[in-house]
Amino acid sequence: MAKKNKAARGAQTMARPDHDVVILGAGFGGLGQAIALKQAGIDDFVVLERAEGVGGTWYANRYPDVAVDVPGIVYQFSFAKNPDWSRTFPKGREVLAYIEGLVDRYGLDGHLRLGHDVVLREWDEENQWWRVGLADGRVLTARFVISAIGAFVEPRVPDIAGLDDFEGTVIQTQQWDDDYDFAGKRAAVIGTGATSVQLVPQLARRAAHLDVYQRRAIWVFAKPDFPIPAAVRAAFRRLPLLQSLIRGVVALAVEVGLVGITVYGKQIAPLTLIPNWACRAFLFTQVRDRKLRKKLTPDYGFGCKRPSVSNIYYRTFARDDVELVTDPIERITPTGIRTRSGQEREIDVLVLATGFEMSQSPDPYRRRPVRGRDGFDLAEFYENSRAKSYEGVCMPGLPNHFMVFGPFAWSGSSWHVMVENSMRITTRLIKECMARGAASVAVTPEATDEFFEFISERGKDTLMHGKACIGANSYYIDKHGDFGFLRPTTAYQSTRASKRLDISHFEFRNAQGSEAGSDWVRQAQTVG
Repeated sequence: MAKKNKAARGAQTMARPDHDVVILGAGFGGLGQAIALKQAGIDDFVVLERAEGVGGTWYANRYPDVAVDVPGIVYQFSFAKNPDWSRTFPKGREVLAYIEGLVDRYGLDGHLRLGHDVVLREWDEENQWWRVGLADGRVLTARFVISAIGAFVEPRVPDIAGLDDFEGTVIQTQQWDDDYDFAGKRAAVIGTGATSVQLVPQLARRAAHLDVYQRRAIWVFAKPDFPIPAAVRAAFRRLPLLQSLIRGVVALAVEVGLVGITVYGKQIAPLTLIPNWACRAFLFTQVRDRKLRKKLTPDYGFGCKRPSVSNIYYRTFARDDVELVTDPIERITPTGIRTRSGQEREIDVLVLATGFEMSQSPDPYRRRPVRGRDGFDLAEFYENSRAKSYEGVCMPGLPNHFMVFGPFAWSGSSWHVMVENSMRITTRLIKECMARGAASVAVTPEATDEFFEFISERGKDTLMHGKACIGANSYYIDKHGDFGFLRPTTAYQSTRASKRLDISHFEFRNAQGSEAGSDWVRQAQTVG
């Protein structure tokens, strides 16, 4: 009994940080984590968001015709299904409205701190908490930090000579200028990824002329996008089980068509030719010019990079006022773009659809350092080591730190499968730490290595490591050749793993830094 009383006194006098939990990011990941904490009875948390509104990617991306590229019925939380999607592939404004609705539905407004730009995360071993530095110079302390910054951190500005010398207007798709009038202007778009698939047809309708600079073509499917009848939406509201059943069927179809081919494509190589042929057939119906079709046909296999969907992207290039340019860019001039062939095309406005920096690369963490226990530096880790994590959520050098999107985290038919798995693991560990009266929890290196061996072995059989993907330059593969961006398992496997978390894979420490035993009593604020 004396031992327990001594432990209890230590827990009661433990220094208190500003908050129990700080969540970074108010997109789907951050708000999902906030909902999970509230439902677990943990209320002392804040959500720091550098933008002036919630939504993450859906707040930043306001370019014309921005929309989801998977059916809306799977692009939502399983516990907060929306029966009122207006169409099968909802537009960005509708997704943002859904996200804003989550804030109201779960009472998160009081936890939000908008306009708070985090520039530093630093572990304080003495106090066993995190110091979170803000761009305005303030520092917040928190027992736990949950990073929900997502996969795509900062807009990528292409390293093209002369970009700063351009005298016209430059628009980044993530920082869209709603006031700019494209009417009568000569425009150019650099990049032909998923954003361009949505954006290019809209700009072609507005600008006097549009040049699209393509480095690699993208596979594009026909898009079964149609309005959802009011009667169907009413049925979903009256019969939630009906929506759940349809959601399950659609999720399975998406996972088989996208995740299944990417993850298991090397083992079922002949079957991967089916979507390849389907996309080629669709392209043939859209573009009859043979030379143009050849330019628009990827030279890598289907599934090596994320495909997209559109009913109008391909045929946009058949317009007389649109030119697809595949000659590499030499430099940006003050009045246009010059390619290696020496031809210069004059433009008034340049649109950069060049994507994002990835969160599993060192660059974002050089600018915004993350420093953990025993000298662990996240930038140096991503630079010099193979990207290891435990279930995509924890790293040994980062105690009391959890990620929504860590290495090998993303699985399933939509982003929300991963978020919900992370929510489950994070709340379980925070509650366990509180229940033990421990100051910190960190996954062990041995458990992390075991998970890495399990997951990397399956990564060897993915389509990415087959001949069809040579030269694809896919962001699915990191600089070390690992399939770190996606989890090469089914959504069922990842969800089951999150539900069967092995607590013995974690080390709990008390306030003095020694191991916290199971005989520690619960703190007054412990949740059950």
